[in-house]
Amino acid sequence: MPDSLTIQVRPARLADVPAMHALINQFAAEKLMLSRPLGELYENVRDFLIAEAEVGGLVGCAAVHIDTDSIGELKALAVAKSAHGQGVGKALVASCLEAAAALGLERLFCLTYQAEFFAKLGFVRVDRSRLPTKVWSECVRCHRFLDCDEVAMWRLVR
Repeated sequence: MPDSLTIQVRPARLADVPAMHALINQFAAEKLMLSRPLGELYENVRDFLIAEAEVGGLVGCAAVHIDTDSIGELKALAVAKSAHGQGVGKALVASCLEAAAALGLERLFCLTYQAEFFAKLGFVRVDRSRLPTKVWSECVRCHRFLDCDEVAMWRLVR
């Protein structure tokens, strides 16, 4: 990839799912994020945004998943290693915040191993107990539930 990357952030399409799956699970294999089964990505493709490079195709993805009437989760943020440090993650988070605002959400939270990155974008640490719907609906099914080391963070959408 060139030093200056020109990207477009757009809604994901079904044809993007295999590349999203490969990108997300590459980082999951390194224990940097949770893996996502291919079926889950197809089922939730409408939640995803894609960062597409002018040259190089898909270089990132992220999703906004509605949790309650006022809170959503920014999940599955992944940026190709070749595009790190070029603003792709920041652009995806900004687009997710815009999508959350358009939905009428008040807050967006994430569970992450990259707390410093999210802190730079206005997210603050929050106790997981502030996210009961998430914890008791999805996290309880995770193999890391009793030994979770992800950091919970959130921020106001606007």
